[in-house]
Amino acid sequence: MLLYFFISTVFLLAALLILAWLHTQARLEIKTPHVAPPVAGPLVSLLVPARNEQKNIRRCVEALLAQDYPHLEILVLEDRSTDATPVILAELAARDPRLVILTGSELPAGWAGKPHALDQAAKSATGEWLLFIDADTFLDPNAVSACLAAAQTTGADLYTVMTEQITGSFWEKVVMPLVMTALSVGFSPHKVNDPQTRDAIANGQYILIKRTVYDAIGGHEKLKNQIVEDKALAEQVKWHGYRLIVADGRGIAQTRMYTDLPSLWEGWTKNIYLGLSDKPAMLLLGAFGAFLALMAAIFLPVWPLLGLLWYVNSGGWMALGVLLQSLAVWAALVFARMQVNAKMGIPRWYALTTPLGAGSFAAMMFTSTFNVLSGQGVTWKGRKYDPKMVR
Repeated sequence: MLLYFFISTVFLLAALLILAWLHTQARLEIKTPHVAPPVAGPLVSLLVPARNEQKNIRRCVEALLAQDYPHLEILVLEDRSTDATPVILAELAARDPRLVILTGSELPAGWAGKPHALDQAAKSATGEWLLFIDADTFLDPNAVSACLAAAQTTGADLYTVMTEQITGSFWEKVVMPLVMTALSVGFSPHKVNDPQTRDAIANGQYILIKRTVYDAIGGHEKLKNQIVEDKALAEQVKWHGYRLIVADGRGIAQTRMYTDLPSLWEGWTKNIYLGLSDKPAMLLLGAFGAFLALMAAIFLPVWPLLGLLWYVNSGGWMALGVLLQSLAVWAALVFARMQVNAKMGIPRWYALTTPLGAGSFAAMMFTSTFNVLSGQGVTWKGRKYDPKMVR
């Protein structure tokens, strides 16, 4: 019986240490404050790839047209959509001549869809700065002014922000906070912003980059087969000696990445393994993350039940100790997840769904790994990519 109590005590200490570590990695030290719009400034090209984005494209483009920055061009690459995206774009362009619609060409062999779309858009852009924006991202009117000012202040050659995540459905609220925590552990903002490290990541939802730097590293043509193209772009920028900054974008931009469980599943099973597979250390960290997720999904709910069953069956003070230890971990976990949820605008009580979210996230990690290593490949936006291309 003493062994059970000892094991529970070890789990208690390990759980508290891991919780403290996990929830101190996400600090975004660099902010993006609102600024007065400049009277003049360099030309900024706003570039949006749009493939089957009928749910988001109107709101996205209208937010671009509402920017207070005085010198910009807006280019949307219509990437052979099969839904109402082209119709919506044509309507918006007819109302405002500042909006230029580019028609994407057929996807060439060896290219992933998004790098190809962004490559085409960039080749048509004339700005001194390029701002790549996903079609599911919605900008505050001051976003371009604020981010350009912050990039110039920090000396950034690539300035990317972590946007505020909009979550509507139950599964978004359950899974997305855990994904955001996992990303902050795998790619610490502090390390990414340190020019002395090789850690590099960018948020493809919002990437502001100098045109000269973009051309110097070979643009998206250099990354043509990369499914996780934002990370690859950040690596090229930083590894070539340019300044990479990842900053807090809350108040600047919002993103609705997914709207339900199927789209969430497709999106993250596309990204997770490929985002980690280029470095053994990252794969080990991912494996550790999958283990923690499984532990949270399976063991956390069982731990207090075991303690309670032991106690009611004359377990005495050691059984009571195990029960109290499990409840202490639950209390620490719920408190930490409540803070994360509050920052994301999610009701605090969703912290109680952490085991469910952790189990779902672990399943996504395993599925993502299996799809690539088994040869099944990656599917995204109706296109299937050969695993030999994306590895």
